Amino acid sequence: MNKIWNEAKECMSRDEMSVLQSKRLKKQVDYVYHNVEHYRKKMQSVGLEPGDINGIEDLNKLPYTTKDDLRDTYPFGLFAAPQSEIVRIHASSGTTGKATVVGYTRRDIEIWSECVSRALTMCGLGRNDIVQVAYGYGLFTGGLGAHYGVENLGATVVPMSTGNTKKLITMMKDFGATGIMCTPSYLLHIAETIIENGDLENIKLRAAVCGAEPWTEKMRLQIEEKLHLNCHDIYGLSEIMGPGVACDCELHQGLHIQEDHFLPEIISPETLEPIGENELGELVFTTLTKEGIPLIRYRTKDLTSITRCSCGCGRTTARIARFKGRSDDMLILRGVNVFPSQIEAALLELSETLPHYMIIIDRVNNLDTIEVQVEVEERFFSDEIKELEKLTKRIEGVIKQAIGLAVKVKLVEPKTLDRSEGKSVHVIDHRVFD
Repeated sequence: MNKIWNEAKECMSRDEMSVLQSKRLKKQVDYVYHNVEHYRKKMQSVGLEPGDINGIEDLNKLPYTTKDDLRDTYPFGLFAAPQSEIVRIHASSGTTGKATVVGYTRRDIEIWSECVSRALTMCGLGRNDIVQVAYGYGLFTGGLGAHYGVENLGATVVPMSTGNTKKLITMMKDFGATGIMCTPSYLLHIAETIIENGDLENIKLRAAVCGAEPWTEKMRLQIEEKLHLNCHDIYGLSEIMGPGVACDCELHQGLHIQEDHFLPEIISPETLEPIGENELGELVFTTLTKEGIPLIRYRTKDLTSITRCSCGCGRTTARIARFKGRSDDMLILRGVNVFPSQIEAALLELSETLPHYMIIIDRVNNLDTIEVQVEVEERFFSDEIKELEKLTKRIEGVIKQAIGLAVKVKLVEPKTLDRSEGKSVHVIDHRVFD
């Protein structure tokens, strides 16, 4: 691992990074061409051979890869390494179709662990910390990915997984945990429980590393305020690696990409053409060092923008902005494009609302209806009904201003909506599409 780390520092110049990326891209294309039939056929169909790719300037010659390609080649059709070299397999839940399966060689696991360790370092964690990993373990990449990264850093890992919040908090106090890795929605639930039980003074947490679901800057600030810690955003997806592909530093001005291993692009979802820096588009990744299942120009469906200017923290790696949504879970309501994060951001602007909500979409008489259920503080239900109605109207107005559509708001008491220990569900869509 020292060789991998020394070959690419986070403060290397853009020119140095481009040279390294070009070298690795050329090698990766040659590798997939000769080891993955799917890619060989794709490249041959457009008259491409490995020798046609001389560096990152030739990236746009290569075809895109989508999740459908992984499903069509299920389970191991995109694996480049022989089965005897695959030491671990992860897979998606498959809730929207056939599961996507990814495999890792021993070197893949080492690089993954190193990437997570770099992310933890950005979050101010080191070998003297005790870190609870409260992502799910198993086929989901979160738990084991975070676990190996903490160990690689030299810190102490507490493999809590999910499912027992009371025990998690007890061990957090007893072990003196200083870091936690979990979904932001679950951390809010943990925070609520800690405060409710009067345990805040007994908690030593100073850093949280959250990911695996969309969340907003307002939610990050709420977590920090409740738990008196620094909260960071970590990004990854199982198809590319898992958590650790990118993470934000202490300045929270974008997520630093591990560019020596993952080559990023931003494209227009409509034209599929690359777009400029700081323009909103779909994030695309090409893996540069993967052996098990290397992917070329994988369309993540995540909508963001990218900047390559140096960060105030001293790192020179490209940064992606906090995600605005996904091109495939974008809601089209009455002809208007709406992202759940827009509604969440609007709600978090209000001091009266709690950070728990549910969007319920239906279709009545061929018209889309939107109901937003929002938890508000208990005190509002002891006031006069007119005050509750006044608050409801106010929230409806704030959401309408944010998304351009009228919605029905239903205020509910605290802890009415389900809490999630994994990825939270914020949208229930009852519409049936042909």
